[in-house]
Amino acid sequence: MSNSEVMTISPTERKKTLKSYITGFILSIVLTLVPYILVTDHLMTPLILVGVILVFAFIQLAVQLIFFLHVKQESKPRLNLFIFVLFFCTILVVVVASIWIMQHLNYRMNLLQLSNVMQYGEGF
Repeated sequence: MSNSEVMTISPTERKKTLKSYITGFILSIVLTLVPYILVTDHLMTPLILVGVILVFAFIQLAVQLIFFLHVKQESKPRLNLFIFVLFFCTILVVVVASIWIMQHLNYRMNLLQLSNVMQYGEGF
């Protein structure tokens, strides 16, 4: 392999990349510790706490995508971003459909059916 084939990174690009990784790491630590402290110290009601944790989770997702996966620095086709969005939508459909199915089954099964299934294995 000749020197012209090897991709070299300038010292300024290395510092920029290292700074990006350190910033992302510090933000990730903070975005993890804040919800942990909120949960362990019982500083909020459970319903508000779930909302706050979800907000911090989405911010954490954005930090991971920008600082570690470099989605913002992608070239024109943005294939990685498209694949990620498609993957996220697929997971969202699976989770929402699973919750809907479980709620529907919970609504349709009354206590008599549940007791028959538990005792005799019948009722379906």
